[in-house]
Amino acid sequence: MSGRLVLLPGDGIGPEVVKSACCVLEHINSLGRGYTTEEDLVGGAAYEAHGVPLHADTLARAKQADAVLLGAVGGPQWESLPFDKRPERGLLALRKELDLFANLRPAIVFDALAGASTLKPEVVKGLDILIVRELTGGIYFGEPRGVDKDAQGRIGRNTLVYHEDEIRRVVRLAFDMARLRNKRVCSVDKANVLECTELWRDVTNEVHKDYQDVALTHMYVDNAAMQLVRAPAQFDVMVTTNMFGDILSDEASMLTGSLGMLPSASLGASAEDVGKSRPGLYEPVHGSAPDIAGMDKANPLATILSLALLLRYSFHDEGAARAIEQSVERCLAEGYRCADIDEGTGACLGTQAMGEKVAGYLETFWT
Repeated sequence: MSGRLVLLPGDGIGPEVVKSACCVLEHINSLGRGYTTEEDLVGGAAYEAHGVPLHADTLARAKQADAVLLGAVGGPQWESLPFDKRPERGLLALRKELDLFANLRPAIVFDALAGASTLKPEVVKGLDILIVRELTGGIYFGEPRGVDKDAQGRIGRNTLVYHEDEIRRVVRLAFDMARLRNKRVCSVDKANVLECTELWRDVTNEVHKDYQDVALTHMYVDNAAMQLVRAPAQFDVMVTTNMFGDILSDEASMLTGSLGMLPSASLGASAEDVGKSRPGLYEPVHGSAPDIAGMDKANPLATILSLALLLRYSFHDEGAARAIEQSVERCLAEGYRCADIDEGTGACLGTQAMGEKVAGYLETFWT
């Protein structure tokens, strides 16, 4: 098993959590793998160096790589920049240029963290939800957009638009993922008031004809948000639009106890084919957390679990991916925590120490 990764640590805590994940990757290489890495800039760090949040050379390196591991982008020092120069535009451009149309966000509650959730342990224990978010269309990319004026004052405008092919490909991927799980898909829309998502529902029903072995339900987004905190175990795979997926996946993170526990994979093909076509982009769901940057307090587990997804989907290295996940589970079971999930166990670790702890368990689960 070998391949080339481009590392984009980014801003805030990004460099720290990526460094921790690299500690795990180095240990994997010591066990017989041959993954190589190349580091570059994105977001605010890229703006400071190049005047743009994503340099053309960086994009070219990402396109030529087998996979990309990203930390986080953004920070208050760049909030006053022109819109197209802000760090987040670099991340959005990366997703768009790599045509990464689907974002997979698993929300898994490890048994040891059932008490860390804001919900009752009996509600979240054993929870395993996969949110599939459309990533390159919808209101974040629709035109026309912007702020202008008329006789009455300023007007802000964004456009929600989806072509049926954009819907079809992400919904099909959701059904494919469900076949590998519990064969249930819930499509989330707002078809009662938004014509664009009425089309979403129609196309989803059409795609379902090819997946009669998978149960399909539909839910309005406001109800879905409520059901995620009322009875989350009813969900297996949820598929939805770019903006709805952005919001619901952050809500789902609190079921797990912290944003610091949620990995993600952005794919431009089916899970079986992603390594054969374009590179996947893997990143923790959390932001750059500038208030704790450089303090060795950030939880690296979401980034480490994103590395597991990278090995699974881009390199089809299931053995290494499972070893990482089982090592994380063992760390948590033995009481090791970072500050965001600390429950007073007396074993609160810093960012780098947690990465080293996970790496130390890999051989136990190596196959």
